[in-house]
Amino acid sequence: MTSGRFSDDPRTLPLFTQPATDVATAAPRHIGSVSRMPLAPPQAAEGVDWQMVAALRAKASDQLSQAVAADRGRLDKTGQQELGRAIVLELIDTAMVDRVNEGSASMSAADQSRLAHAVFDSLFRLGRLQPLVDDDRIENIIITGHDRVLLELIDGSLLEGPSVADSDDDLIDFLVFLASRSEVNARGFSEAQPRLHLRLDGGSRLAAAAWVTPRPSVVIRRHRLMEVRLEDLVDRQMLTPVAASFLSAAVKARRSIVVSGCQGAGKTTLVRALCAEIDPLEAIGTFETEYELHLHELLDRHRIVHPWEARPGSGERGVDGRQAGEFTLDEALVDSFRFNLSRQIVGEVRGKEIWAMIKAMESGTGSISTTHASDAVAAVRKLVTCAMEAGPHVTQALATSKLAATVDLIVHLDLQTTTGPSGPTRRRRVAEIIALDPGERETGYATTHVFSPDSDRVATPNVLPDAYRALTEHGFDLSGYLLQQGRTS
Repeated sequence: MTSGRFSDDPRTLPLFTQPATDVATAAPRHIGSVSRMPLAPPQAAEGVDWQMVAALRAKASDQLSQAVAADRGRLDKTGQQELGRAIVLELIDTAMVDRVNEGSASMSAADQSRLAHAVFDSLFRLGRLQPLVDDDRIENIIITGHDRVLLELIDGSLLEGPSVADSDDDLIDFLVFLASRSEVNARGFSEAQPRLHLRLDGGSRLAAAAWVTPRPSVVIRRHRLMEVRLEDLVDRQMLTPVAASFLSAAVKARRSIVVSGCQGAGKTTLVRALCAEIDPLEAIGTFETEYELHLHELLDRHRIVHPWEARPGSGERGVDGRQAGEFTLDEALVDSFRFNLSRQIVGEVRGKEIWAMIKAMESGTGSISTTHASDAVAAVRKLVTCAMEAGPHVTQALATSKLAATVDLIVHLDLQTTTGPSGPTRRRRVAEIIALDPGERETGYATTHVFSPDSDRVATPNVLPDAYRALTEHGFDLSGYLLQQGRTS
């Protein structure tokens, strides 16, 4: 297995001569409660010798790495792909000559083209995963072994997918190669480092684990809704128009918001929609372990964005317990104080970085972040615990009082999986919105359910604090809120 490095590029070059098949036209077939769908295009996958693909990819990677090193980094990404394509074709020509010399049957031109596509995808893209990532219907790819693949579509339905490797070892080998090949942010993946988090081309995020799990586990999250607004989420029945008007007004009024929910509940999508309500000329800083929001790529919507991405270290840990080259979110937040930011957007609060964010919110308002929690009130307790990780100087009372003084709203997302006649589906909803205020000494904070979940787990008007009536100046539909509030009562 080679560990040679070279840059990959999100742009798709015209490859070889074989046209790609539109995988979106494949029709699903239902097996039991989960559908099975032949998503991989036959021209690109069926009949391909994947062991030969792996061998050719290793040779091509070695040759390309040597060429890039000899060129001393002057070859750009497009040039590397063009050179890689030439190397792949030459290797296949050599392999065909060897087959004839050995007395084996040669491949047809179509088979050679499919082989070339497969090697190129393995070299620069995602190999056998690429057809799944290219399918615009698929939102999440869930892998619990090379032949156990579950696909979540954008409509929430779950389908079984094709195998993504010939064996678990082959899948791990490809993940190792995938982790090592980026020259910008290469990451290790081995028995010593059994977890992997990668940002992929096109904004997808890959998380993988091996050696510490019975079989390799991989989840690829595709963010299909990049340029999304709150009204788009209303159309998708993720929240009501009244709730959308409240959140829109809260963002414009510079209320600080935390979005909570379980994994896959749609937190990043909602944050992206909330950020769409920010004035285009406000200076925004984004802080993420891997870029997922991609606000810095939405130039028409956000003109001033400073994106920070955490970086894992490598090698042995120093006396301070840190690995060389490590860059954390709390360090990024501290550094951001000199960038004249109007708002800080934290992709996910997991630990002590919330303390740096609280400090930022004390000097500015309107920050947005996410965290994992089972409900909105549990999110408050989670954030208090995270703040206490900053050190013994942050007591529970101090963390609670600071949090209550800086965070205004908690928006909780609910994710439900149901099984119907057409198979299982997942439904995402904004279930509750609570207002957070400083409280009595015993609790440190007070909560008000501005929107509470109804029987269908949809956020409906409940109690509106007087301070939030002023949001009408920013477009809050107060009359609609009071009308629905009366119906609920």
